[in-house]
Amino acid sequence: MASKSEIVVLSLGGSLIAPAGGVDAIFIKKFLGMIFKLIKNGYRFIIVCGGGTTARAYQNAGQRAVGLSGTAMDWVGIYATWLNANFMKVIFGSLAYPEIIVDPTKKIKWNKPILMAGGWKPGRSTDDDAVRLAENFGADTVINLSNVDYVYDRDPELPGAKKIETMNWKDLQKIVGTTWSPGAHVPFDPIATKLGTRLGITLKFVKGTDLASARQAIKNEKFKGTIVE
Repeated sequence: MASKSEIVVLSLGGSLIAPAGGVDAIFIKKFLGMIFKLIKNGYRFIIVCGGGTTARAYQNAGQRAVGLSGTAMDWVGIYATWLNANFMKVIFGSLAYPEIIVDPTKKIKWNKPILMAGGWKPGRSTDDDAVRLAENFGADTVINLSNVDYVYDRDPELPGAKKIETMNWKDLQKIVGTTWSPGAHVPFDPIATKLGTRLGITLKFVKGTDLASARQAIKNEKFKGTIVE
């Protein structure tokens, strides 16, 4: 059983909440069921929601309509994360802290099992918020739940892409680069990767729809995915 003070930070991809076909009620119901069981075992969660498909739809529309700047594109993405985070807060009901967190450096006292968070500032993604929240609240692990099962040495859709099961932060930085681009398709935010390298926390990549592997990663068991240390 987890310690009552154990906090797990989940970076929940927005495309898991609302993929191209619309909000995925089936995934959300299964995800809630997993989290409920883990809460009963003593876990507490900070869940950072990404913007995903919703963010990209608005960003692409804004770009086509008026040619948004990079900062404006980021703000559109941030607002999409707030929508997803507020939606998930409502779904979790009384188990969740009554406000979503939009400043990961803010010191707050919370005794609920779940703290929901969204985006913060332009120039980064919610991956950066997840790492900063881990730093702020003393968590030693961030679990990245997305629609990809592993980190790959290149775009996983390219021929010959090889999965990586274990790696270090410097190798991850080589894959994701060092510069942030709004709506970028990379395994992890380059800015968050710089911070994670400095903090030395553990990062786990798991396919979000594989809830058995997600549960194993949360419980520090062997899981299907990539671990960065």
